Amino acid sequence: MKTTIIALVALVALASPAFADERGIDDFPEGKGREETANLCAACHSGRLVSQQGMSRAQWDETLDVMTERHKMPKLEGDERTLILDYLAAAFPPKTRRGAPNPFLK
Repeated sequence: MKTTIIALVALVALASPAFADERGIDDFPEGKGREETANLCAACHSGRLVSQQGMSRAQWDETLDVMTERHKMPKLEGDERTLILDYLAAAFPPKTRRGAPNPFLK
């Protein structure tokens, strides 16, 4: 069932290049799992919103759980979840702070 839902979301996104551009698929950098991740996220979010996040793999994992529990995103399991988590963690890692390090925190 979940594979069917994800396949339908992917089909809708791929069927209309204008839809994909409007949703910001170009905001997702190249990498293994890009299309699957972009199609899943762009079903509800703009690519820009996703690309502005910077989280660890554990934080992305928790975010997927929240999206499933609170927002009815199809539950991802197994290889599919691993592929998307690997992509999100590599493409949108935690942000580094700008400026000089605080000398009082050492």
